[in-house]
Parts: sequence; structure tokens; C-alpha cells
Amino acid sequence: MQKLLFNDRDSFRAQALFLGKEISLHTLKNYVRLATMPLMVTVGEQGCAVLLGYGAVVLFNLEPVEKVAFLTELSSQVSESFANPETEEVEIQLNMAQSERVKEGTIFLHEFSIERLQIVADILAKSAVLSHYETSLATIFDQIEPFAASLQGENRSERQSRELLRQLGTTLLVQHKIVGRVEIIDKPELLWEFPQLENLYLRLEDEYEIRERHNALERKLELISQTAQTVLEFMQHRSSQRVEWYVVILIVVEILLSLYDIIFKG
Repeated sequence: MQKLLFNDRDSFRAQALFLGKEISLHTLKNYVRLATMPLMVTVGEQGCAVLLGYGAVVLFNLEPVEKVAFLTELSSQVSESFANPETEEVEIQLNMAQSERVKEGTIFLHEFSIERLQIVADILAKSAVLSHYETSLATIFDQIEPFAASLQGENRSERQSRELLRQLGTTLLVQHKIVGRVEIIDKPELLWEFPQLENLYLRLEDEYEIRERHNALERKLELISQTAQTVLEFMQHRSSQRVEWYVVILIVVEILLSLYDIIFKG
């Protein structure tokens, strides 16, 4: 049986924040746990929060003072915190008469059950993560075009090549984050236990365009990776050419020394 929350309310605000690289869930103390996978704890007088190990937290029905106090206390558990965390906010309303859906920026639910809020948290957190990487990759993507164009010109520099290779490293880290840790397009394990909530999950996933945004990021990551690999091959080719010239020069010097010995010392 699903446990209900906020029985005295018919609406409240939810906010997802992508705080940093990781949240240490094992060291959390002084919180009453409402559920796991994902972890949900009580916060404040009538609120709660869902915490994701990959660095996101979703707050439900918190007053501003409660939010500040909770995030301040949680900050010690967050590694490599972001200076300006990406956020995703939405109004959640109770509506038992119509289908569960998203309309005009509001999520309508049949009941405020823990499991439904976990599903909502999963989607909001993924949307915040996608927004974070959409912003960071946009900057990298803008830098790729001039670097790629430089491959066709004569004004190529080793500094530019090294910078692009650094971007390749950043790209690979992003791929590891959104594919390996966040598992953006994977359904939450909660649906195995509550398959009746899958329609809600799919509607939210579609409304926030989770798969479409993930695929767009993947295409950008692939282009950045391919461009950086091309530059790496170019650098290796130039290095190989230099080695070949060094060998030729050494051979020529050896021949000249041999001729010198034959002509002047023979």
C-alpha cells in the first residue's frame, strides 16, 4: 500500500537542484527516511526531499527558510559543488478526476504518494542534470567550430590543438556522467515494484523531453569527440613528419661527413 503525504494540501511546489558531482548518502544523519531507491527523507515541518547520489536533490513543500537550512546542512555531503546549481521548478496539484499529466507547467497527480513523488523527483532531477550539461556543452561546442576550421588553414597552432584535446577529456567525462552515473534514459527501479506508475513516468519523461534532450547531447558529444580525435591524428602526423625530416637530415649529415673524409682525408 502506498503511503500518502501532505493530506492537508491540494498543491505545493517542487524544486530540483543539481548541486555537485556527488552526494554522500551513507553519511546522512538526523533525517527520518521515508523510502529508498531513491532515498526520500523528511525535511522541515511538512516537507520532504529526494536525494540522488549523482549530485541532485529534489525538494517538496519546503518553506524558503527550511530550504536554506536543509541545503546548508547538506552542503557538507556534496563533493565538488557547483557555484550556480541548475534548478528545475514545478507546481504539483492534486486532481483525482482526470488523468495524471503535465499541463501548463503544473504536474497533476491522483494522490501525493511517496512513490509518485519519487517518480516526479527522478524526472525533475534528470531535467536539471540535462540543463547543466546543455549549458556547459554549448560553450565547448562554440569553441569547436574555429578549431575545426583551423585544420584547413595554415594558422594552426599546437596550443589550439592541446586546448581541443582538453575539451575531448571534458567530453568523455560528461559522457561518463550522463550515461554511466545518472543513467538518463533508464527507467527507475521503482517501476519494477510499482508498474502501475509507468504511464505517469512516461508522460513526465515525454513532457520534459528527457530522451530527445539526451539524444541531442549525445550527438554533440560525438561531434566534439570526432573533431578532437581528428586534431589528435593531425598532431601525431605532424610529429611523425618531423621525425622523418630529422632522420633525413641525419642521413644527409652522415653522407656529407663521409664525403668530407673521402675528399679531404683520402
